[in-house]
Amino acid sequence: MKVDLFIPCFVDQMSPSVGFAVATVLERLGHDVVFRPAQTCCGQPSFNAGYLDEAKAVAARAVELFADAEAVVGPSGSCVAMMRVFYPQLLAGTDHEEAAVDLATRTYEFGEFLVDRLGVDDVGAVFPHRVTYHDGCHGLRELRIRAAPRRLLAAVRGLELVECDEPESCCGFGGLFSVKYPMISTAMAEVKAGSLARTGCDYIVSSDPSCQLQLDGWLSRQGRQIRTVHLAEVLARTG
Repeated sequence: MKVDLFIPCFVDQMSPSVGFAVATVLERLGHDVVFRPAQTCCGQPSFNAGYLDEAKAVAARAVELFADAEAVVGPSGSCVAMMRVFYPQLLAGTDHEEAAVDLATRTYEFGEFLVDRLGVDDVGAVFPHRVTYHDGCHGLRELRIRAAPRRLLAAVRGLELVECDEPESCCGFGGLFSVKYPMISTAMAEVKAGSLARTGCDYIVSSDPSCQLQLDGWLSRQGRQIRTVHLAEVLARTG
């Protein structure tokens, strides 16, 4: 397939290695990976802040940019949910409504794309560590993704997957939520990061870079040695 990468702001600015890892895995599987430099933010910050006109403008631009894409794949459940779930709502009643609905059918979160669209569980990865998986809220609740990343991790050579005791708890980031309500956000991070750390894992695997920022921030301030790693970075390693 010809796969268009949608690279979120957090990945572009803070963790570009995640984007390269996604491309590495897809190319290893024989697909043609394309990145369109004209892409921008998905518009979620404006949408969450109530600036709907600004969010509509960003959404309309993205719909036009990816109009001819065979598949659009992003390494963030949060941003993919914005495009797949909220673009059709945001652009309802506009000239871009039909195109937004069409794009939603061709937009996937990375792990979901591998398992549900390509039918792939094993990508030939090697990662000899004990890990636990963090379910980001948008991926879990908006996209209904739970099994796909676990199936992919179960097939990684040398990897031991353990579940935490708060699997569906939010990490507290929530985009602007962590800025507006920092004390609540920190308390939520303490609950979730603490639960993940109690597994005795070497790494916390996530499918959302924004969640990684939140969890890494709390863990580092507590002097914990555990760090997060994106699902794509695990799957990109072959030795």
